[in-house]
Amino acid sequence: MHKGGGQHPSPFLQLAYLGVGMADGFLAHWQGDPLGALLGAENGARFLDMIFERDFCLSRGSAADRFAGLVTLADVDRIVTGTDLKDGDVVLANALDGHTDAGAYVDGGGFVDRAAIARFYREGSTVIVNQAQRFLPALGQLCQGMEHIFSCHVQTNLYLTPPGQQGFSTHFDNHDVFVIQVEGEKAWRLLGVPLDRPFRGEKFDSSEHASGALREEFTLRAGDCLYVPRGMMHDAATSGDTPSLHITVGLISKTWADLLLEAVAEAALRLPDLRASLPPGFARGDFDRTAARATLADVLQQLTANVTLDPALDLLIDQHIRSRAAVNGGSLIDRVRPIAPDERLVRVAEAAARLAREGDGWCLIVPGGDAIFPLEAGAVLARALEAGGCTLAELCAVAANQMSAEAVEDLTRRLMDYGLLRRA
Repeated sequence: MHKGGGQHPSPFLQLAYLGVGMADGFLAHWQGDPLGALLGAENGARFLDMIFERDFCLSRGSAADRFAGLVTLADVDRIVTGTDLKDGDVVLANALDGHTDAGAYVDGGGFVDRAAIARFYREGSTVIVNQAQRFLPALGQLCQGMEHIFSCHVQTNLYLTPPGQQGFSTHFDNHDVFVIQVEGEKAWRLLGVPLDRPFRGEKFDSSEHASGALREEFTLRAGDCLYVPRGMMHDAATSGDTPSLHITVGLISKTWADLLLEAVAEAALRLPDLRASLPPGFARGDFDRTAARATLADVLQQLTANVTLDPALDLLIDQHIRSRAAVNGGSLIDRVRPIAPDERLVRVAEAAARLAREGDGWCLIVPGGDAIFPLEAGAVLARALEAGGCTLAELCAVAANQMSAEAVEDLTRRLMDYGLLRRA
């Protein structure tokens, strides 16, 4: 939480006029087809099948203001100079002088020194605002739309680089990124792939990873977007005589290795041999590994016959949903407004949820946690969560004599609280 006193509008208030107030325009554009909005209709349509994790993709904007409404230089200025940021919220980078040490711009209480940020920026450092979707709801809406497509955490970082400067030397990222150029220009170079699809924890090491041959060289201008798969070497420097501002949209993906680890853990609950202790003395230098190799082969055979997809996948799905934040802008303002029986309520497709039977009732896995409902609410929940939308009258008809009208309205309100339903 911030200490207060900042000049930047609160995220909720900004959501009220960027999200709710423009639901049929801005929100629909970015959430309805974010890949098409970023890469263009043609690239967006073929991205998942032909580009994702395979190669880079460059989309030239038809206009410099193609990404208007996401972020401006003034937004970055308000966040950095008008918000009480803590260590890690803002970082500095300078490819020429090395990465600026946080101790030079973070005080003893862990808060960012605004004057120090301004000075280092003036001297050539890139200002990076991490997890910018926390400060700008427009970016939160973009992340939500991307999360609906990729089923992973999506984050946005802002990079403000002075003219003629470079934040990072040649490197690769361990997550896929979309680079959205908002203001100014940056000269990019794409090189080799020394590590194919690195894990999240695998960091670039200049002593181990060679840059490889130059593949492409181009300049990103306002309105352009670039996709770079993880593992591809790249660097970028501001060109022209104005600052460069771009958004990096990062995909923190789950991998088949993540799924396999969960599947093995689930299988171990059913296979006693997986829960057996390792042989006594296995850490000694004279330990004979012959029998252990045979045991491992046997265990792997058991796993092949017993590992199943669904329990592990459901677990990853539930973890993903619970770790999201509810996008429910306007819910406090809307609290006292009645719901007319025939008012159309729309299922928000981008808001993840999963309904599961639990004990004597139903568990709705939602952003932030679980919502528990009685057994008789099952049919009403299923109808409310259908893609076609519903009315309160329709839900009451589904409830028949199982639930009162007041209980149905309370259930509906709870779904709206979690951002799963909104007024049409």
